[in-house]
Amino acid sequence: MDNQQGPNSNEPITPQHSGTKGLLIKVAVTALVAGFVGGGIAYGGANYFSNRDSTSVPAGSNSGGSASTSNLKVNVSSQASKAFATVKPSVVSVINLQKESQSSSTLGGLIGGDSSSSDSSSSSSLQTSSEGSGVIYKKSGNAAYVVTNNHVVSGSNALEVILSNGKKLDAKIVGKDSVTDLAVLKINSADVKSVATFGNSDNIKVGETALAIGSPLGSQYATSLTEGIISAKKRTVATTDETTNQQTGNATVIQTDAAINPGNSGGPLINLAGQVVGINSMKLASDNSGTSVEGMGFAIPSNEVVTIINQLIKNGKIVRPALGIKYVDLSEVSKTQQKSILKLPTSVENGVVVMTTPGSSTPAGKAGIKKYDVITALGGKKISTDSTLRDLLYKYSVGDTVAVTYYHNGKMKTEKVKLTETTSQLNSNN
Repeated sequence: MDNQQGPNSNEPITPQHSGTKGLLIKVAVTALVAGFVGGGIAYGGANYFSNRDSTSVPAGSNSGGSASTSNLKVNVSSQASKAFATVKPSVVSVINLQKESQSSSTLGGLIGGDSSSSDSSSSSSLQTSSEGSGVIYKKSGNAAYVVTNNHVVSGSNALEVILSNGKKLDAKIVGKDSVTDLAVLKINSADVKSVATFGNSDNIKVGETALAIGSPLGSQYATSLTEGIISAKKRTVATTDETTNQQTGNATVIQTDAAINPGNSGGPLINLAGQVVGINSMKLASDNSGTSVEGMGFAIPSNEVVTIINQLIKNGKIVRPALGIKYVDLSEVSKTQQKSILKLPTSVENGVVVMTTPGSSTPAGKAGIKKYDVITALGGKKISTDSTLRDLLYKYSVGDTVAVTYYHNGKMKTEKVKLTETTSQLNSNN
């Protein structure tokens, strides 16, 4: 962090970083009841043995004890099994291969991510670092395309895809995007017999059946199927940077109680028509208090998936707008420094603090935004606990002009800014 002095101050900004007795009674009562039940069984057992008949076990052949299976056939075909049969051939395992010197690092910051190996060999050859899932969605000529999660392929030196029939194929990354956690791979299509189709994620309903397919714990359990329901169509969850573990924004995802386990990442969430309505990405395993959580998995909606993968196919990356600033959330600055350095009115509770002087060629610099200014709104939309600067910014395109509301030395200003593409020369977070 830059420790440059704040305006009119020698002080730099520094971001802040049921009862036991009742339980004992309950245990005691349980033990007491169990003791009484046990005593009753013992007493009854004593009576039984003292009054039983003396009839002996019959002697002779045991051929009368043989058994056979029934020829009755039960039709268990269901819409779920039909949907699974439709999509199964297009679901693959994705193997992330890395040089052994790099494979000790765990991939995928998202819970419910990949299944990592524990091989500690010093060999420099490629080793399986982790395994995830994916789904083939397009076949064109001699090429086929697979969508998976970015964190499944992150850090790879090479990639392999295992088809549902067990055949291994080399795979190449066409493009990937860490913001949405999506990636597109290319494989040879010679052995691809089926591709999945995308449904409209806006049309799903809470309570409808959802099926998750993938390779939980790795390719040993490839094309495993779990069933649940759609728990929420649009759930907002925080996203974090894998290297800094800092919240970078929010993602709008589908929530389901279908079991999603490590290795399921990148696999499809499908409806009963056999359409992909989401790409499984993460699982909530515990809340902030450490309480264990079950049945809370999340998938990237298919409508967003299609938008992103089409851009990745076209450009190999996602082009997003930037302001050209580095910042911290206002909540990370103490109330004392908000008053003494930022000169911020007490009525301002949400926003981001610009932590470096924007370059003169950046959108923020051209608008006159300075270090320690506090941006509170973009395009008239306020930054809040549910909507970060990045969330608001990424609703716009490169070249758009947007109004930026910010406080400079305690005075509110609004300037129009023309957004440019995110590039390394902007030296920015956004």
